[in-house]
Amino acid sequence: MAWNEPGGNGKDPWSGKGGDQGPPDLDEVVKKLQDKFGGIFGGGKPSRGGSSVGGGSGPGSKSITVIVVIALIVWIASGIYIVEPAERGVVLRFGAYSETTQPGPHWHIPFPVERRILVNVDQISSFRHKAQMLTRDENIVDVEFTIQSRIQDAADFLFQDRDPNKTLRDATETAVREIIGKSDLDFILTQGRGAIADRIKTGAQGLVDTYKTGLIITSVNMQPAKPPEQVKSAFDDAIKAREDKERLENQAEAYANEVVPKARGEAARRLADANAYRDRVIAEAEGDVSRFLAILKEYRREPEVTRERLYLDAIESMLGQSSKVMLDTAEGGNSLMYLPLDKLIQSDEKSNTTRQPQFSTQETTRSQGSSGQIRNVDRTRGSR
Repeated sequence: MAWNEPGGNGKDPWSGKGGDQGPPDLDEVVKKLQDKFGGIFGGGKPSRGGSSVGGGSGPGSKSITVIVVIALIVWIASGIYIVEPAERGVVLRFGAYSETTQPGPHWHIPFPVERRILVNVDQISSFRHKAQMLTRDENIVDVEFTIQSRIQDAADFLFQDRDPNKTLRDATETAVREIIGKSDLDFILTQGRGAIADRIKTGAQGLVDTYKTGLIITSVNMQPAKPPEQVKSAFDDAIKAREDKERLENQAEAYANEVVPKARGEAARRLADANAYRDRVIAEAEGDVSRFLAILKEYRREPEVTRERLYLDAIESMLGQSSKVMLDTAEGGNSLMYLPLDKLIQSDEKSNTTRQPQFSTQETTRSQGSSGQIRNVDRTRGSR
């Protein structure tokens, strides 16, 4: 007989359960689900009559409110950010630039309204540029530069140029070609490294500012320029000759600095001696004139006495500077006398040699005046 016929005892051949079991009750299933969710979100357990133990509008509305509040708090808190001292914060509102924030704590409207980008503006980036360039005097030279830069304007760096670093490289290459092309090879190889680096920095910075890359060049270092390998030996000889020239010029300048002050001092000394000699001669001449006028005055008053006095002074002056031999012989005597003329001559020569450097113009003038006075006195006596 079939399982659902009368007398079959309601046995289900598949489930093996009694016939008193029917399909599940949907209301009971919903209540069980509500009890589970109510326990999770803090709601009360519903009673048999369908009312909540806690009362109110039911656990579903309260749970949703709590979830919304928590989500709102988390969403608002997600807009808080801190900018480090070496960074700048760039805020975008609906994808467009809004503002740049400085170091410190900040807040922006959270996603999807606004978002932030932190940019490190203290980080130094560098690259090298090496190339063969043609100089103004039509020579080829190998040059190498090291360029260092950092971000100055974060907004321009992010939005004004698609590839700021490539723009910086292109601007540097342009400036290098321009400056090297306007310089001579000798200037590039010797003392022009610093000046060329400064010019390249100024020119490249002007170009990157024109394109608003937001970058600033901090330094440009130029390595020693070298000529091509094919002519390196000739350039080495030229450089050696230039160094020898500079060395000899430095030696000549040092010698001039040593000799010229001495020569100027010697010239000043001789000029001072000449001025002193001039003043001395003028003073002696004026003194001789005054003395002659005084003698002339006395001579006009007592001519005989004055002549005799002048004669005695002249004899005293002349005989006092020469060797003398005094003889006292009887009148009419015929004795032989020996005079040591050789010793007298040597003595006179030594005395003259010793006194010659000490003679002054005044003494020479006095001697000449005394000789003239003696001659005048002799003439006067002869006339008498």
